[in-house]
Amino acid sequence: MALRSRRTEEPLGSSPQPSADESMTLVEHLNELRSRLVKAIIALVLGGVVGFLLYEPVLEILQAPYCAISEECDFIVTDPLESFSIRLKVSAYVGLLLASPVVLWQLWRFITPGLYDNEKRYAIPFVLSSVVLFLLGAGLALWTFPNALEFLVQIGGESLQPLYTPNKYLSLVIFMMLAFGVGFEFPIVLVFLQMAGVLTWQRLASWRRWAVVGIFAMVAVVTPSGDPFTLLALALPMYLFYESSILVGRFLLKRGA
Repeated sequence: MALRSRRTEEPLGSSPQPSADESMTLVEHLNELRSRLVKAIIALVLGGVVGFLLYEPVLEILQAPYCAISEECDFIVTDPLESFSIRLKVSAYVGLLLASPVVLWQLWRFITPGLYDNEKRYAIPFVLSSVVLFLLGAGLALWTFPNALEFLVQIGGESLQPLYTPNKYLSLVIFMMLAFGVGFEFPIVLVFLQMAGVLTWQRLASWRRWAVVGIFAMVAVVTPSGDPFTLLALALPMYLFYESSILVGRFLLKRGA
């Protein structure tokens, strides 16, 4: 039983050059998937080891927003096992971040047989732009987090003294970084959907008004702080990414097809 690993139509309207390997059997697909997963897992494990070794400087970076609003910014540990679990959690997140280029590359290599030759050249830009945009989003989240934290402290009143446990604090700041990082992947998704023929730049342009409402509503839901500064810090770049994906679809994809 053979599975076609090539699409039957060309979404970009060009004359594609056929690749050397047009089809793969089901067993070959499964072997390919296993190979890619093993490489991705190895990268994650090695990244986690590096994260375990770099735990203290990474924790200081994540703790910086807390120290920006409070002179006493030491965490309170209420569980004897919490210190070790926090180190494992931070190591896992650092490992995921360090391994992300390898994971994305393995993902791209797995879907490459289903792409035309003129589309495969986007592999390196896809991986690099995904990593760079995620890092920019995570960095922006960390930069804006003191404002979100101060908003949460002030809304509770002056009688509340912020003394945080590392587990809950790190869960919040890492969630914010993930939300911003994933949000900054928005243009990659839109450009990929245009390459696949699922969307066109004309349709995206016609959805502008709904896109503005949808972006602000989604950001308001996924950002737990609820402060307007954080809302604008993520929603505005996402809308700019929406507009940029229209430009990419209108000019670059046509020209590069």
